Amino acid sequence: MGAGTEPAEARCDPSEGRVYLDHNATTPLAPEAAQAVQDALSQAWGNPSSAHPAGRKAKELIGRARESLAQMVGARPEDIVFTSGGTEANNMVIHTARRHFLESQTGDSPGTPHIVTSSVEHDSIRLPLEQLGKDSLAEATFVPVSPQSGRAEVDDVLAAIRPNTWASPALEGSGCVPEQGRGWQCPQVTVLSVPQFYGPRIGALYVRGPGSTAPLHPLLFGGGQERSFRPGTENTPMIAGLGQAAELVSKNWEAYEAHMRDVRDYLEARLEASFGKERIHFNSRFKGSKRLCNTSNFSILGPGLQGHRVLAHCKVLLASVGAACHSDKGERPSPILLGCGIPPAVAQNALRLSVGRHTSRADVDLAVQDLLQAVAQLEQHHAP
Repeated sequence: MGAGTEPAEARCDPSEGRVYLDHNATTPLAPEAAQAVQDALSQAWGNPSSAHPAGRKAKELIGRARESLAQMVGARPEDIVFTSGGTEANNMVIHTARRHFLESQTGDSPGTPHIVTSSVEHDSIRLPLEQLGKDSLAEATFVPVSPQSGRAEVDDVLAAIRPNTWASPALEGSGCVPEQGRGWQCPQVTVLSVPQFYGPRIGALYVRGPGSTAPLHPLLFGGGQERSFRPGTENTPMIAGLGQAAELVSKNWEAYEAHMRDVRDYLEARLEASFGKERIHFNSRFKGSKRLCNTSNFSILGPGLQGHRVLAHCKVLLASVGAACHSDKGERPSPILLGCGIPPAVAQNALRLSVGRHTSRADVDLAVQDLLQAVAQLEQHHAP
């Protein structure tokens, strides 16, 4: 499928001939999800809490979306709590962990809860924990990851545990992974950010038995919606789009994964062939560790080739620098990459290219050619 012939969702702006390789930041809305949003706007506009037919229709639509999302992650519908996005859901889990620790202690002085996490967490986890520390409401230890594996090692986690460390098997992890022959495998608490799988800007929290098997406490208080875990009138159109996006994943995830891995591997091969193996450093390759099937984080080695400068000179490629949510931080290397043991001089050159369901090899060819011209232009300016 060549340039200009792929589906509209493959590109950010097909009329300008751009190649969008920033699907980890957000994905275009799948046509089916967009249609579900539109249908809900026109046909399910009632308040889901109302008993009249318009309200019942909206409530039924939300129920179907809840079932679709539960099927995607192998859960029960009652385990799904809709949120505004992954950031809110992460904050809810952290808030719950702290409150549950305090409620579980005996005596007049329960002490300050201590939470152990890794040094490469997303800002929506790192910053709430840091804020709790500033307010003397909790303590946090950020365990470094191994530069060999890119993961926190068990011994380091155990060494960080204190008498006041709070841990619960019900609050583990925040992501689902597809496993061959087993479908999607999820921990007991999972944060789902829908824009990353071709849905609208909304989120959901999967908690196995919220309030019973696993503790869950609200951040907000109001009219009792979402069993009072997340009150407020439900955003029916966005939830409808979420449900449709989840159905697409349930039906097609194996094909999506195989396609994106193939294109990602082709991208990395083209980078090495075009720039030379000695000039490309793959920042996300760790022996024995799994990788996202669609993502390549790499640095083009050389002076003056900081990631943001390279992208600024690209005419076709749309991508990100550094790691998660890092694109607006200028020349500062990504703390996540530094935490993985990537040298600062390499980390500041980092580019994150993430392919999508409709990215083609032809798109990759255009992107790599664009990177070549951008680097040549920068090196020409940098030459003495």
